[in-house]
Amino acid sequence: MKKILYLSLVLIFSCNIGEDLNQKYIDVTAKKIPKINIYHTDTIIDNYDWMRLSDSQKESKKSDAQTLDVLNYLNAENDFLEKEMSGTESFQNDLFDEFIARIEQNDESVPVSYNGYTYYTKYKEGEDYSIHYRKKNNDSSEEEIILNLPEMAKGSSYFALGDKSISECNNLMAYSVDLLSRRDYTIHIKDLRTGEILADKIQNTTGRITWANDNKTLFYTKKDKVTLRSYQIYRHIIGTDPSEDVLVFEEDDETFGCFIYKTKSRKYLMIGSYQTLSSEYRFLDANDPLGDWQVIQPRENNLEYSVSHFEDKFYIKTNWDAKNFRLMQTSIYSTSKNYWQEVIPHRKDVLLRSIDIFKNYLVVNERNEGLRKTRVINWQDNSEYYITFNDPSYSLYSSSNLEFDTDLFRFVYTSLTTPRSVYDFNMVSKERTLLKQKQVLGGDFDSDNYVSERIFANSRDGKTQIPISLVYRKGLQKNGANPLLLNGYGSYGSSSDPYFSSVRLSLLDRGFTYAIAHVRGGQEMGRDWYEDGKLLKKKNTFYDFIDCAKHLIDTKFTSSEHIYATGGSAGGLLMGAVINMEPELFKGVVAGVPFVDVINTMWDESIPLTTGEFDEWGNPKEKEYYDYMKSYSPYDNIENINYPNLLITTGYWDSQVQYWEPAKWIAKIRDIRANDNLLLMHCNMDVGHGGSSGRFESLKEIALEYAFLFKLENIKN
Repeated sequence: MKKILYLSLVLIFSCNIGEDLNQKYIDVTAKKIPKINIYHTDTIIDNYDWMRLSDSQKESKKSDAQTLDVLNYLNAENDFLEKEMSGTESFQNDLFDEFIARIEQNDESVPVSYNGYTYYTKYKEGEDYSIHYRKKNNDSSEEEIILNLPEMAKGSSYFALGDKSISECNNLMAYSVDLLSRRDYTIHIKDLRTGEILADKIQNTTGRITWANDNKTLFYTKKDKVTLRSYQIYRHIIGTDPSEDVLVFEEDDETFGCFIYKTKSRKYLMIGSYQTLSSEYRFLDANDPLGDWQVIQPRENNLEYSVSHFEDKFYIKTNWDAKNFRLMQTSIYSTSKNYWQEVIPHRKDVLLRSIDIFKNYLVVNERNEGLRKTRVINWQDNSEYYITFNDPSYSLYSSSNLEFDTDLFRFVYTSLTTPRSVYDFNMVSKERTLLKQKQVLGGDFDSDNYVSERIFANSRDGKTQIPISLVYRKGLQKNGANPLLLNGYGSYGSSSDPYFSSVRLSLLDRGFTYAIAHVRGGQEMGRDWYEDGKLLKKKNTFYDFIDCAKHLIDTKFTSSEHIYATGGSAGGLLMGAVINMEPELFKGVVAGVPFVDVINTMWDESIPLTTGEFDEWGNPKEKEYYDYMKSYSPYDNIENINYPNLLITTGYWDSQVQYWEPAKWIAKIRDIRANDNLLLMHCNMDVGHGGSSGRFESLKEIALEYAFLFKLENIKN
């Protein structure tokens, strides 16, 4: 302990950053102010904890000395990036112009019918945001503007629409907006008959809105102001002061969050409570918003379920004695699991993802052999069939199936070579109608000019094959000389399904191969795939990604001189862990909003969203989990080694992964590493976790990332 105190007294502050925010900074050597953390029997010195600001400090108009130091440091990093990337500005502008040229600027969404009206959006040329319309379901009706987002966004550096929800009588619309990029939404109510915005203004919500059937009552979810946990459901009566809103449910368990929705049948309101390994639902007649809520099945450890309604039954997707989930049904009058009856049994090789209920059909969304599948079952005779597709890998999901009494199932399909396509599928005739395919303008795009593959890498355990999806320009020679960008995520059971990107063409047309490593921690290959990449098996995620990269090198898709990696958020953790484990495997890495300070973040339960993550990463206050997390935490495992070229992106207002994690990470790497490769960070001072809002601004960030890759590959145009 005496040695630590002595070090803190004699340490020379090496940060040449003053308090003048207008100064142009080049030196990004961050000062060190040792903070001593004692975790179990470990004493850890964190030299960069001073970079952490409270929300009040970030929002204060009068900055204190610490806030000024942090802002100066972040600005210094931005200026350093600008200096190091100088000479690429024109190329970045050209890339941005390429991206824009491919976009159909005067664009319109596929109309969606609901409760007697048709809803759709339109983009106008040059606008970042869309205009929302509706019209009655008859040919002679005139369209009406219900939300003009370009007007609403004027004067805001960030703007996001959270939700919009129409009352049953179609006269009132509640909508939510976020102007700060912290996913903290304010709800407003608009009278669609007069265009008047009512005085009701509800702040600090998740943004989701649910109407009761009486046309005057709505429900919403509030967040804890510190942790941002969604923990309270309130009832609001139109025309009353939001301060008088009634709390109808509060989630007391800090590891749980909650939400509310209305069933597709529009007969019931549902409150869901959730954590990684458990869930609980309660329901209420939507015609009786002041009534008493009833629990469907009390929460149990390791029991997950979700609820849909049809006729006099609840349909329940659950993992009860079914790791990959099964479908059950029960009477609305007898809802506990003792009464559940099996409809679709558990299958070891098929993951049940979700269902869509129609009057005559049940649509089952599954995952098998790493691919999404859609099964259609006739309620009357139980006959069934699958909707089939030809691409080796693709994305497929249900879209806007709001109507109950219809034989049309709407879905979205896309692959690495197929632009986003919206179909109506007739469940009787089995005919599919293409309603819209995203246009790729500005050139001679032809999907036949590109090749998509799905291959498998052998994991180091010798028992597991890891899927890899790839796309490249036709004619590519697999000789090891081609650049390749490998993307990965692998957390929360979130699967990295392939999708088309017109922006990505700027990589492919310049010789890059784009690949996705479907590593464990996702759910591509079923529930076991997820469970083998979390908690005390988390390193499988990192090992799988490394093994995929080495397989791509061995099969001559690329080489160690031309392979790059990218991942965001938990995928940024993946990037940080991998470059500590195999620092010379990749030539360059792009880490977006990376979760890299695992121990410090997971130990501090005041940091937003931490308590709900314990079942994903573990609770470091338990020694077993602490030791394991410490063994891979990117920030805690930085060494004096040769790190790859690295571009880190973050947002000052990020509520998911606070900006100080990547800021601390880059400062520590710069101090300890053995080489002088490019080490750059871009902190967007106006945004949060999702990056810039609008359809154009975010493209500038992608242009920067591509320019970084092209700079390393010496591609100049």
